[in-house]
Amino acid sequence: MSSKTQMQNWLILLAVGVGVVSTAIVAVVTFVHATKPRLHTDARSVPSVMGSAPLPQWTSAAEQARQIVRTNAVTQALPGISVAVGVGGQIVWTEGFGWANIEEKTPVAPETRFRIGHVSKALTSAAVGLLREQGRLHLDGEIQEYVAAFPKKQWRVTVRQLMGHVAGVRHYKDTEWGDKPSVHCDRASDGLPSFADDPLLFAPETQYQYSTYGWVLVSAAVEAVAGEPFVQFMRTKIFEPLGMVRTSPDAPTEVVPNRATSYFRGNLGNELTTRVDYSCFAGGGAFLSTPSDLVRFGMALMSGTFLKPDTTRVLQTRQHLTSGEETAYGLGWMLEDVELAGTRTRVAGHASRTIEGASTSFLTFPERGLVVAVTSNISFADTRSIALAIAEAFATSINRK
Repeated sequence: MSSKTQMQNWLILLAVGVGVVSTAIVAVVTFVHATKPRLHTDARSVPSVMGSAPLPQWTSAAEQARQIVRTNAVTQALPGISVAVGVGGQIVWTEGFGWANIEEKTPVAPETRFRIGHVSKALTSAAVGLLREQGRLHLDGEIQEYVAAFPKKQWRVTVRQLMGHVAGVRHYKDTEWGDKPSVHCDRASDGLPSFADDPLLFAPETQYQYSTYGWVLVSAAVEAVAGEPFVQFMRTKIFEPLGMVRTSPDAPTEVVPNRATSYFRGNLGNELTTRVDYSCFAGGGAFLSTPSDLVRFGMALMSGTFLKPDTTRVLQTRQHLTSGEETAYGLGWMLEDVELAGTRTRVAGHASRTIEGASTSFLTFPERGLVVAVTSNISFADTRSIALAIAEAFATSINRK
């Protein structure tokens, strides 16, 4: 046999071997996907627990929204979803879908508490607004006036800059928290050692860069001015006055009633997350809540009964860089304009998709008197599209009235 023939035979055998291996890999991947446990076989099979039945004028909108949620539960393979809608100062629809705990088949109810992660910043902004109205905390005051433990940096840093993510304080790294437990912080100021000695990333107001650590500093400022632990101030001055009875610190080592189990998407489907203690994030990401409580909060701010309208306006005004560029963020609020029921509409809210085992979209539409909150117990769920579709259904009903 010639060397040329031998070479051709070896190439044929190699090609066959590669083909066999590729086929095997495809077969394994196909098997894994085919054998993943399906949470919901179809939209109609998604269990739900409704709060009070919506009044007749909202029945059609609620039914449309219900189908939107059920469909997304299937297409996004979401363990559980909870929704609340407020119109004109009243909660008009609440309902939980799917499982708060997959293994135990515990259904999501309107009372089920979820990690709300970065949405905590909007709640914390109200604490700053309250102290500002009392003349005790000034947005343009240097942060060291309130938090002396934070070392001075190469540039002056203000409370306003920290709240608007333009201060240059870095964001946390996944490797710092990610899939491992962290230390516990009883006070917001206990979270400073994670980043306090780091230099600023840029001169304040020259760039926008999202920073939860910046909001740990804001929380520490609230704590210092209030003269009490941050979470205690939030409970007695924000949550209790607004009837947010199911909003509390995210404490993984404590038994919290009606708490949703958290999941992430793994190779074999939705898998349990590790227990991460987010207490050191304080007002930047450490709260549990329900959509109903978030809607109560949003309606209170829109009505002007909790904070003065001018205070809310300041909190919900876009920030500007030294270049003149406008950011899409206020002071604890994500800001945008969307098309809603045929009209360009302003939205003030917040979202969270990266806190482990949770996704939340909280949207207020001040011009429509409409608030929508959607939570899920899995990371990186597209709750925003669900919330916007629900808002569309209810805004259309508002237009008909």
